[in-house]
Amino acid sequence: MRSENTQEITQIIKEHAIRWNTLKNEVRKGIIGQDEIVERIFIGLLCNGHILLEGVPGLAKTTLIKCIAQAIGLEYKRIQFTPDLLPADLIGTLIYNPKTQEFQTKKGPIFANLVLADEINRAPAKVQSALLQVMQEHQVTIGDKTYHLEVPFLVLATQNPIEQEGTYRLPEAQVDRFMFKLLITYPEYEQERLIIEKVFQPEEINKVIGKQEIRESQKLVEQIYIDEKVVEYILKIVFATRFPKEISGLEEVSSLIEYGASPRATLTLHHAAKAYAFLKQRHFVVPDDIKSIATDVLRHRILLTYQAEAENVTTDQIVQKILRTIPSP
Repeated sequence: MRSENTQEITQIIKEHAIRWNTLKNEVRKGIIGQDEIVERIFIGLLCNGHILLEGVPGLAKTTLIKCIAQAIGLEYKRIQFTPDLLPADLIGTLIYNPKTQEFQTKKGPIFANLVLADEINRAPAKVQSALLQVMQEHQVTIGDKTYHLEVPFLVLATQNPIEQEGTYRLPEAQVDRFMFKLLITYPEYEQERLIIEKVFQPEEINKVIGKQEIRESQKLVEQIYIDEKVVEYILKIVFATRFPKEISGLEEVSSLIEYGASPRATLTLHHAAKAYAFLKQRHFVVPDDIKSIATDVLRHRILLTYQAEAENVTTDQIVQKILRTIPSP
């Protein structure tokens, strides 16, 4: 890459990244203390990747998505998943019109830019499969006609970790399709004080960027430079989840991992690291970018053994152990 081109692309990336920082500040008008979660959702938008949110009720997951949708000017839909939900309730169906004697297409709530799948594990497997097929293919077939979903298209699915009665566990193969699994925690003491003030003095959220600017930023993310050494670092991390016995310092981890991360994890780390660098106003990826996102990318892609569960070992602890053991370039 010539130096003039490098300087030019660096300046363009900086200008676009500043807009996303302005967007973050706009979202802060409605959300307190979830900066990292907001940043990960931005990465999802930049990479067309879907996100699984896990947190107890009342942590403003729905409000968060609404605020982002308002600040970007995207169409937003919320779907409450229940045991009696049908795939047609999600994607749409054909309705017979007796006046015209023809079938008319009624599109479901999946036809939006931002879709909140609330408590996804409360719906049976056939509904979960319908949603995940849409996420993978970005298209819906109703009757004999196929509809392509408008870009950007982002599904944010939520799970409640404390109440499992009446739920249907998401299979690992389906969970793997989510770019990130994010854990939303309680706000800090002073943050909760600010939340009280926000409730009684809400601020209006203005549109900061639009669909066209999102598409332009997505193209810029693809141009972010990632060195071959950083690519090797990504590969070593992912392969360490599959074959920990072969790496010095990780021998004891092998008894805790049933299955390691899939190739989809490798692709996600590669793409998400570029988006992370973009948001940090850089035109290149550094190893610390990989470390920053690795846990969110891998926590739902590593299947633990019964021994790990008995010892209360989490995938987060295993990922951190791998990051400490694998030397960064």
